Amino acid sequence: MKILVPVDGSDYSTEALKVAIECAKAKATRIHVISVVQSIGGMDDHEISPARRDRHEEILRARAVEAVNAACDLLGKANVVVASQSTISSVSIPEAIIEFAETEEIDLIIIGSRGLSQSSRFKIGSIANQVVRYSPCSVYLVKKPPLTN
Repeated sequence: MKILVPVDGSDYSTEALKVAIECAKAKATRIHVISVVQSIGGMDDHEISPARRDRHEEILRARAVEAVNAACDLLGKANVVVASQSTISSVSIPEAIIEFAETEEIDLIIIGSRGLSQSSRFKIGSIANQVVRYSPCSVYLVKKPPLTN
């Protein structure tokens, strides 16, 4: 079984990773970890300068790499083998996750219901919502991060 866990460094994605670890311990699985950097390359130069856009994308890419590395560290501590780790740049985060799942013939995506943005409760078009709707495979949606004391 191949499992994909998209991570962004949020408590929700960490909790999704813990669910993936439990799946890996219960059944022989291959876990793929990705983080998608939303590209803003298509923005008009009048909206944001190229230098500022590049700096912004560098910051996002560094956060994505950090999230993937943290996820791989957590998997390693649990003695779970990482099949692949990637940082992908895309205009559409859900589309990048879905394309990865199709290309790698993923059997299950485990994803947090929310990411780093904690905006509206009924945010239409959220990443998790789009992945659930258009995924080529089953999706396990992790609803709650662990309670913090």
